[in-house]
Amino acid sequence: MGSLENGVLLKKDQHHSHNIGRVSSFSKQQRPRSRFPRFLLSKRIGYLQWISTIVVFSLFLVFFQAFLPGSVVERPGNSRKTLDLVGEDLMYLNRIIKELDFGEDVRFEPTRLSSKFQKEAAEVNSSSGFKRGIRFGHRKPKLALVFADLGVDPYQILMATVGTALQEIGYTIEVFSSEDGPAHTVWQHIGVPVTTIEIKDHCRSNVDWLNYDGILLNSLEGKEILSCFMQEPFKSLPLVWTIHEDRLATRLNQYTVNGTVEILNDWKKSFSRATVVVFPNYALPMIYSKFDTGNYLVVPGSPTEAWEADSLMSFNQEQVYAKMGFAADDFVIAVVGSQFMYKGLWLEQALILQALKPLLTEFLPDDRSDSGFKLIILTGDSEGNYTKAVEAISTSLDYPKGIVKHVDRDASADDVLGIANLVIYGSFLEEQSFPDILIKSMCYEKLIIAPNLSMIQKYVDDRVNGYLFPKEDIKVLTAIVSQVVSRGRLSPLAHNVASIGKETAKNLKSMEAVEGYASLLENILKLPSEVAVPKSASEIPSKYKNEWRWNILKMIPDAKYRSRNLKDRSDQPRGTWEDVYRSSRRADHMKNDLHERDDGELERTGQPLCIYEPYFGEGTWPFLHHKPLYRGIGLASRGRRRGTDDVDASSRLSLLSNPYYRDALGEFGAFFAIANRVDRVHKNAWIGFQSWRATARKKVLSKTAEKALLKAIETGEHGDTFYFWVRLDSDPRNPMNKDFWSFCDAVNAGNCRSAFSDAFKKMYGIKQDWDSLPPMPMDGDTWSVMHSWSLPTRSFLEYVMFARMFVDALDAQMYEEHHRSGHCYLSLTKDKHCYSRVLELLINVWAYHSARHMVYIDPETGKMQEQHGLQNRRGHMWLKFFSLRTLKSMDEELAEEADSEQTKRHWLWPKTGEIFWQGSCKRSYQSLVSTLKGVYFSLYYSSSKEAASLLPHVPFKFHPANTS
Repeated sequence: MGSLENGVLLKKDQHHSHNIGRVSSFSKQQRPRSRFPRFLLSKRIGYLQWISTIVVFSLFLVFFQAFLPGSVVERPGNSRKTLDLVGEDLMYLNRIIKELDFGEDVRFEPTRLSSKFQKEAAEVNSSSGFKRGIRFGHRKPKLALVFADLGVDPYQILMATVGTALQEIGYTIEVFSSEDGPAHTVWQHIGVPVTTIEIKDHCRSNVDWLNYDGILLNSLEGKEILSCFMQEPFKSLPLVWTIHEDRLATRLNQYTVNGTVEILNDWKKSFSRATVVVFPNYALPMIYSKFDTGNYLVVPGSPTEAWEADSLMSFNQEQVYAKMGFAADDFVIAVVGSQFMYKGLWLEQALILQALKPLLTEFLPDDRSDSGFKLIILTGDSEGNYTKAVEAISTSLDYPKGIVKHVDRDASADDVLGIANLVIYGSFLEEQSFPDILIKSMCYEKLIIAPNLSMIQKYVDDRVNGYLFPKEDIKVLTAIVSQVVSRGRLSPLAHNVASIGKETAKNLKSMEAVEGYASLLENILKLPSEVAVPKSASEIPSKYKNEWRWNILKMIPDAKYRSRNLKDRSDQPRGTWEDVYRSSRRADHMKNDLHERDDGELERTGQPLCIYEPYFGEGTWPFLHHKPLYRGIGLASRGRRRGTDDVDASSRLSLLSNPYYRDALGEFGAFFAIANRVDRVHKNAWIGFQSWRATARKKVLSKTAEKALLKAIETGEHGDTFYFWVRLDSDPRNPMNKDFWSFCDAVNAGNCRSAFSDAFKKMYGIKQDWDSLPPMPMDGDTWSVMHSWSLPTRSFLEYVMFARMFVDALDAQMYEEHHRSGHCYLSLTKDKHCYSRVLELLINVWAYHSARHMVYIDPETGKMQEQHGLQNRRGHMWLKFFSLRTLKSMDEELAEEADSEQTKRHWLWPKTGEIFWQGSCKRSYQSLVSTLKGVYFSLYYSSSKEAASLLPHVPFKFHPANTS
């Protein structure tokens, strides 16, 4: 992709069509090619090249002057020509213009992102696997709008406008910010909850971002919060990063020159983390091309220009006039143009200057250069040699010295637009969206005159809110100027047009922005089956998208524009995550890690219960406990807490080293890891598990509830009991309080019953035409969710025995399709956590039908209430399927099969834990005897009988003569 780093001009890239942010090159075979070389200027163009360009341009103008019938400003002694002569002067130029290329091939095309959206849409519409899922829509999709702070700025207006529209079409929105501010009031007025988050070490915030279907992050300053989403388990969340600032781009070259590669790499990682990086115009993705990984998109529209113009209207114009060397009563025309520097730009500006020469007769009655007429070319930058080019052009066109001046657009745009009487858009480049510089000009209530380019005509109604002229007929511009300028001032009609233009620009492109964000979310959000699909972008009512939410400013007293400066902490080289990890690891090695683990084990010795908290990634650390009652279990070695005695699940069960099963099983994998040779890690009579997500939802056991649970365990109050403290009927996924199987269907694309039935039949060898399910009655009581429960360790092992067989049967029907394509019929889209939602509810089926007491503990008060009383279950329980005797028999059959067969088929069960059956004891014994025989035999013949007599006694007779 062509780069605009530090304002560097774009170069065509015809070889990287796969890039999303690229400069497209379209051949125009239907029209004559320009006789000028097709090249794009660079701001670092050499001085000699500039001299050559100026000389060629001067000769070019001399050539035209030699053949043109006259000039507007004659030499001394000649009579002054009328305005009509200008049309004759420009006739030849007009014919040349039609053959010139004015940069139409400078375009940003999101090719990769568009292809991705099309591919994913096709996958959703096509059948995935042998069963199609259905959507239930029990809750609205949730979005998190994240800000660096809640100061009053254009980001707040933009997102308040977009957020209000999104709420109207079916989204639920919450706002998060690392700093509070006056905009807090705005969101409260809209009805949006606001949370101030604390960003701790490497963004370990106290927010469970998995509660949200998508994240909208705003501004470059949001980079610090972005690091939260670069950690597991939040790395795969859809994230839209909106960037309006260009200041980082202007510093890229400085970072490169200074050798601060770490900063560049850090920013590149941040840009690559976003699902989509959204820019409000087509120039920004090009100047940030260094960081483009194929995730750039333009959603045109922002209130920034109108906001800035409104806030700067009261600035001291006298100081600006003085700084530029102008008088307060000068008539100033600003010639603005595209942000891109391209080959035809200098010629376009020459044509504009040529068309404006008749004004010299209005302001320059004699040959004096101190007239009240000033022309400012607002383009390029002050570091290059463009000023020399402008001087050469104006001299060649016989403009008196001091009238035409080149000004750096980036540094002085607001100053120039503030004092300008008239703004002319002097670029003929066919832009992809309405130029921001024109929006700001109109917001300053300046009359604009622009070529009738398609994107300009879309918003400018000729002679209503601005003036248009055809780029092929430059003499029309001269005629327009002669109409709007009278006696050195703008005409009353021109002022009226400018006033209407200001009202137009104030809300210009708000519709594109609102619909753009809504359409983007339609493309990137992968909504679970229990979530309702919002209305489409086209269904947003007009009143929510036709104007920005300027009214929010009235809610905030003394709301003033606050310019954003890149904070120093964003520029500090912190290194990669790997560097940070290694540093923390070195620090931890200074501690007696083994001693800490020993202390943890000693603290748990003698207590009746240990509650394990499964986790995956650093993002979960803030939700884990540090008390002896709890112990973490890391599902992956990477991302484990250092200096703790957390269990490494993958080292206890090699299956969890496989990313596929680690994701598919989710927290359920921790059960298999602990149960595998359980005595080596767990020596307590009772065992419990608690999801870190329950902690995030404040559904964890309080100290009072912990004491109540321990007391019930010690006294045996309820016997062999399944205690749980997170209820199904209060789950956010179940707002309609559906029964057990209906809820399971809702979160599994309507296929929970089918998947459970198929697995159950395979597990027990039941005929295929059998379609019954274990009854889970809706009797007014509730069920457990979110893996937060406790039960006796021996009962836990019995449950794992059942669960291993069930998961194996579930895997047998889903593995092939899911592993191959990423699709499983328990989800509407590709889902790496395919099995996890069915398994989350599995323990309820086992506990209910194995005749366990089921007791709910209020996590706050510790009050206990039995659910689904045993007396009421009589006649409903399938005891023959869930009895320990049945399960042990099935388990032994599988163990014997695994021990006796060397099968090559995909079989999960042997990988989920120990393989044990009675025959394996006999085989182990026989293997030991054979080994000892071999040792005895070897020693007997290799040494004396006395040496052999020293061997331990074995229960068999040894006959040297019988070698068999």
